[in-house]
Amino acid sequence: MKFLRKLVSRIRGSLSFDELVQRGLTCGERVTINSGCLIDEGFVHLIKIGNDVTLAPRVTILAHDASTKHWLGYTKIGLVKIGNNVFVGSGSIILPGITVGDNVVIGAGSVVTKNIPDNCVAVGNSCTIVGSIYEYVAKQKVLMEKLPVFDESYTHYDGTRSGKVVPELKLLEQKQLLSENQGKGFVV
Repeated sequence: MKFLRKLVSRIRGSLSFDELVQRGLTCGERVTINSGCLIDEGFVHLIKIGNDVTLAPRVTILAHDASTKHWLGYTKIGLVKIGNNVFVGSGSIILPGITVGDNVVIGAGSVVTKNIPDNCVAVGNSCTIVGSIYEYVAKQKVLMEKLPVFDESYTHYDGTRSGKVVPELKLLEQKQLLSENQGKGFVV
């Protein structure tokens, strides 16, 4: 079964579960990751999944957001923590910097943009205009002065399938600095 899952991952062009763990994914016991799930390969070391978690088909977990790259030259990054006894419905997206508590159900197709506390059912997706691009970039520049900013030596992703090896101490330092700063920061 393990061989078959690895083969399917190769055919799809994504990393296998074992490869994600090798790159730093922290994952508890009895975790089910169904087909088509996308776990941010470039920043997988910023993602922690607890025990007894099910990711239904096509769930996406992102630890980076490149919306600032064009304007600032940096990409936003954030720790993602999924607690214990969590079900994430099909097609849901969990954004960077999000914590999902224990004993939670996320409804299918939800876009998780805010932390979800323990013992909740959360559903829905609403894309609304929240401001201009100029306001957004200005706000991110202010955040860059307060939050940690990392250079390119802190990322696995280099545009190739194999990625590059980042020293474990750098990854631990990045995680520590992010956890001391609301779980958020920026990387080149």
